[in-house]
This record gives sequence, C-alpha cells and structure tokens, in this order.
Amino acid sequence: MFSFVRHWSRRGTAGDAVIAEQGRLVQVTEAVNALVDRDEPATVNAVAHELGIDQSGASRLVKSAADAGYLTMAKGASDGRRREVSITAAGQAALEHAHGWQEQVFDDLTAGWTRQRRDDFQRAMADLIARSHAMQGPATPTRP
Repeated sequence: MFSFVRHWSRRGTAGDAVIAEQGRLVQVTEAVNALVDRDEPATVNAVAHELGIDQSGASRLVKSAADAGYLTMAKGASDGRRREVSITAAGQAALEHAHGWQEQVFDDLTAGWTRQRRDDFQRAMADLIARSHAMQGPATPTRP
C-alpha cells in the first residue's frame, strides 16, 4: 500500500508552474467540498486537517483560491468569530472540470478492465476513504 501512495504522491506536473498552481487551487477547493459533503464546518483549521498541513499553509491556500474566485469566506453561522469557507460557482466549475479529467485518467489507466473490476475498485477505494474518516473523527473537534 505504501508504494501505491508514494507512487501517486510523486506524480508531478513536469515543472509547469501554472498547472501546479491550478492543482493547488483545485486541491483546497476539493478539501472544502469534502468537508461540506460530510456536513462538517469548512473552517481554515478544518481545511488544514483535511489536507494534512498546518493552519498557516491552509490559510494561504484558501486565500489564493478566494483570490482566484473559487472560494469565499464568511462569518460562521453558529459562531460569528469563526470564518467558514464556501465554494463559488467558479470553484464548482473547476471541480467539475477536475473530476472529468480524473475520470478520463481513470478510464485510461483501467483500459481493458471489466466494468465489474472498475466498479469494485472504485467502491473499495471509497470504502477505505470513508473508514479512514470514521477512524479520525471530524476535522474540527467538537467542544464540550
């Protein structure tokens, strides 16, 4: 499993700074999307946890994505001192484009696989991700 993760984490952008920046914007937007999908508040700290980076790095990524028009920041619904991140229409379009590209890459990588094998693989990966989130608990711990 380690070699699988290591292989995919090292796949670079061949030195293309524009593609690398777009990847970062999509990555932080995807993190917000994942939090929202799990009904968790999309705070900067939660985004940091989701991405596995420190708060200051997440703050810079969120700011870059907001500057690009992918994300917005607003006061939290339950706590006005806390700022929550949401996805704009442009951010949603970027995610849809990225997901389409990812599906194309998956199709290319699994060419020759049966539909059943592809579906089984996708379900197994989704199950692993869901179990990982369940083991970790929410990105933003609740306070007593």
